[in-house]
Amino acid sequence: MSISTRAALLKVAESQMRSKGYSAFSYADLAATIGIRKASIHHHFPTKECLGQELIKDSINRFDATMRSIEEDDQDPMKRLQAFSRLFVISANEGLLPLCGALAAEMAALPLSLQVLTRAFFETQLDWLERTISEAAIQKGWLLAKPAKSYAFMLLSTLEGASFIDWTLGRSADPLAGFDYLLDSLERSAVKSCREIKHPIDHQTSCV
Repeated sequence: MSISTRAALLKVAESQMRSKGYSAFSYADLAATIGIRKASIHHHFPTKECLGQELIKDSINRFDATMRSIEEDDQDPMKRLQAFSRLFVISANEGLLPLCGALAAEMAALPLSLQVLTRAFFETQLDWLERTISEAAIQKGWLLAKPAKSYAFMLLSTLEGASFIDWTLGRSADPLAGFDYLLDSLERSAVKSCREIKHPIDHQTSCV
């Protein structure tokens, strides 16, 4: 099996997983779409679980590469967060759920190895968000009202949740409304907390 055919299999499998779900597609679907025999798929991916493992690992690697590109393109962590959110808009424009969300929706039915990888993918995104929020706080001199990890969880939850609502009800006028509101609230609350710090001697409020 050529590298190009393997890549095509992963691409079609990802589309199937993000539109129909892991449990709803088969090797027969892949074979019909790509135009190869099922035996050829089994030659490279002996089981559907093996295919799922490679797909999630590949997605994590592509996510890491995308985040590195975002970091190289912009030094402002707030703009990096906005760039991250636009990835979900791209997904919606393609008529697909985020891979993590699609997998999480049928978590109990997934093989154990895919459950572990799905959690790892979520943790990868949360870790990046947490690091970026922490970097924003340091760069802008903020005193965060909550741990950066809490903000990361809220931001990712908003994006994943909006994706499912859009998927069910149709495209919203502003799919990033919740994310943008939270990001703006984070900035305003952090600045407010910073300004409310009082020096013990002159009782003046200022940032540290």
